[in-house]
Amino acid sequence: QVQLVESGGGLVQAGGSLRLSCAASGLPFNRRVMGWFRQAPGKEREFVAAISWIGGNTDYVDSVKGRFTIARDNAKNTVYLQMNSLKLEDTAVYYCAARFGAVVVTDSDYIHWGQGTQVTVSS
Repeated sequence: QVQLVESGGGLVQAGGSLRLSCAASGLPFNRRVMGWFRQAPGKEREFVAAISWIGGNTDYVDSVKGRFTIARDNAKNTVYLQMNSLKLEDTAVYYCAARFGAVVVTDSDYIHWGQGTQVTVSS
């Protein structure tokens, strides 16, 4: 059974940092693209970042470029999202997801999903 478990969310002031983690089990992690998505209240889920099998290829939504960094540790079956310079508009539930194949930004192309972790940025 595939499980993706996110952690690291919380309440942070604008300008602060958080690091999200997603621990995976039940799948060949080192042969899966891992992505982070987020969904703010009243909005559709949006792509945030994704990373290829061995981390050589990454992609980010424009709004987080230069502030967020996605990384993975295949020995630990874990993907991370380092979030710096957080803004109010980063407030959302953050989900990690997994797929086989190339790095893509469409959520429907990801097969496995975690339950999400809440990130709240305050002023």
